[in-house]
Amino acid sequence: MTKEPVHHEVYWDHHVPLPKLAPAQAKVTVALVALLCFINSYDGEFVFDDSEAIVNNKDLKPTTPLNNIWSNDFWGSNLSSNSSHKSYRPLTVLTFRLNYLLAGGLHPVGFHVLNIILHAVISALMIDVFAILIGGLAYDEKGRMLNHAPKTSLLAALFFAVHPVHTESVAGIVGRADLLCALFFQLSFLTYCKAFNRGSDRGDGFSVRWVVVSLLLCAAAMLCKEQGITVLGVNAAFDVLLICNVNVYELSQRLVLRKNPLNVSEIWRTGLLTRLALMGLGGLSMLYARWRIMGTGPPAFTEVDNPASFAENVFLRIVNYNYYYSLNAWLLLCPWWLCFDWSMGCVPLIKSATDWRMVWLLLLWCILIGLISQALCSQDSQRRRTLTLGLVLLVVPFLPACNIFFRVGFVIAERVLYLSSAGYCLLLAYALGHCCCRWSKYRKLLCTSMLALLCVYVARCALRSHQWRSEQSLFTSALSVCPLNAKVHYNVGKNLADRGNTTAAIGYYREAVRLHPTYVHAMNNLGNILKERNELITAEQLLSKAVSIQPDFAAAWMNLGIVQNSLQKFEEAEQSYWNAIRFRKKYPDCYYNLGRLYADQNRHVDALNAWRNATMLKPEHSLAWNNMVILLDNTGNLGQAELIGREALRLLPNDHTIMFSLANVLGKLQKYKESEGFFLHALRINPNAASCHGNLAVLYHRWGKLELAKKHYELSLKLDPEAPGTRDNYNMLRRKLDQLKRHTP
Repeated sequence: MTKEPVHHEVYWDHHVPLPKLAPAQAKVTVALVALLCFINSYDGEFVFDDSEAIVNNKDLKPTTPLNNIWSNDFWGSNLSSNSSHKSYRPLTVLTFRLNYLLAGGLHPVGFHVLNIILHAVISALMIDVFAILIGGLAYDEKGRMLNHAPKTSLLAALFFAVHPVHTESVAGIVGRADLLCALFFQLSFLTYCKAFNRGSDRGDGFSVRWVVVSLLLCAAAMLCKEQGITVLGVNAAFDVLLICNVNVYELSQRLVLRKNPLNVSEIWRTGLLTRLALMGLGGLSMLYARWRIMGTGPPAFTEVDNPASFAENVFLRIVNYNYYYSLNAWLLLCPWWLCFDWSMGCVPLIKSATDWRMVWLLLLWCILIGLISQALCSQDSQRRRTLTLGLVLLVVPFLPACNIFFRVGFVIAERVLYLSSAGYCLLLAYALGHCCCRWSKYRKLLCTSMLALLCVYVARCALRSHQWRSEQSLFTSALSVCPLNAKVHYNVGKNLADRGNTTAAIGYYREAVRLHPTYVHAMNNLGNILKERNELITAEQLLSKAVSIQPDFAAAWMNLGIVQNSLQKFEEAEQSYWNAIRFRKKYPDCYYNLGRLYADQNRHVDALNAWRNATMLKPEHSLAWNNMVILLDNTGNLGQAELIGREALRLLPNDHTIMFSLANVLGKLQKYKESEGFFLHALRINPNAASCHGNLAVLYHRWGKLELAKKHYELSLKLDPEAPGTRDNYNMLRRKLDQLKRHTP
């Protein structure tokens, strides 16, 4: 084991069918190609997880204290909450908040543009990472890094820039976490390499300062996404294999056969143990801090999220995990079948050793064992180093997603392959260079194949990033990839319902429930649509089934209460509403609906209390305020109605419905001038409100301003000829005007 960095060109590099570019030219080329692949997603919408992480995340708003991002998870929930996913990514959320501030609100273009730029920068920096992993670490006399594999590192970076599996991370805004994590991952690795620059202040052959900076950048990567800590594994492997030039195969032979015992003083002299101790201490400190921040323990995932992890048979659990690994490998090899979600039946479990899919597991391990044997046993030191570090970069960043250390909340997630794909691209570039070197007579064929693969990747990226521009195209694209995925059908149905096509939505919701009979969210949404279509019996059956499957499903309890109220099952409806409130303490909409139930039963005090609770929990709850004013008006409590109306308008100064109700109250109190002001203000906001014109006409009628009354009666009838009572009032006014004309000399 000797410290002997390589300082000569990689022998296969000049066979790679690419021009040799200057470092700056190579980086600009890669960045432009990366931009070309994903530029058509720049004006996309907020889609899928963006709604929870960005649109509904209060931590992005300037009114929310900045400190909140350090105590909340990625989705804006408090980390101590049992419902939190425990994904602690404050630096990523901070960039979302900056996007929000710079754009002056939730405008997706700025979010998308930054994601695309980040991918271009990461792709360009990959040249430096690949150059070190393939060609070794060397510096010129001015301290600048030398690239001993300029063509191979360029090719690997091009493959990385155009790989379609990156679409979710780049075109989906929540993929920002993977991009920022990858950026700090690269910076941590490159900084660690800088510790061995001969021009730096060195202790025992390395600079402690740069190692510490590398650890700080690792912490930053971890604050963007948990996967960032894996850079320590890559740094350690780089140190052992490249800096200390350890031949792992020879070392294992010496340890197993006990020949030529290991010289500890030789290892100590290289400073390897010191550096590994520093990284180990840093890594443990980060994990401890992460554990303390997590609060109540790991997140609680369900069988729907990751069915294999709930298999009772350990053998079947291991088999399915390995099948997932083979599917991830297939996504790297052939990224044609891409899907925004791979859960809920998309990947049926292997339940028997005779399942034909076992072939894929065996094939995966045959390929991996072949690569590992080449990486360890090859006599060619350059091949040995490149293959080993390529495998390290492929496997180590994937470890947090492999279910070995803890259960993860997904079956397959394309975004977690963002960093691992760098290892695949390095191995692919090496394979092409090695083939061109060995089979020079097929050089043209290999060159054509390489260009064809790059073009196919670019085309696939452009198509896939276009699909990510809207939820409609994203969800629909998944139907052909995962037809057995209930969540895909649910999301297609939800998108159709949001766009008003409830008839088509019903079909997709029914299919989601058929595929996954306990899918309570699909039942709830389907029940809601059927309720609106007055199919109340079927809606009640669906919602009752949903709450029997998941008794703490507050929204389904509330919707069940609404249906039962419509069916005049008042006692059952009241109980359903209280169940909803029991499971969700702060539920203003449920209090509002409970108030409506009480009002229908003439339980006026209970109704007022329920609506008051709704406004306390949600001060901007316009319907609850308005119903209180109307109820007090109808029961003759005009003074209290006026007080409530004025209180509501202080909170909602531009709500025309509350202005209308308050104006009616003031008219009855004979405060004509003030009533007129609120009616006119309401009409300025909503000039086509027939009822507002009609009631203002009644006010003028009472007030004796008959011509103005006539004008607004006519406006009301023009807007709504069937307005109840308005025509009678108008005819009464006309008779009165005719009498006045006859009696006028």
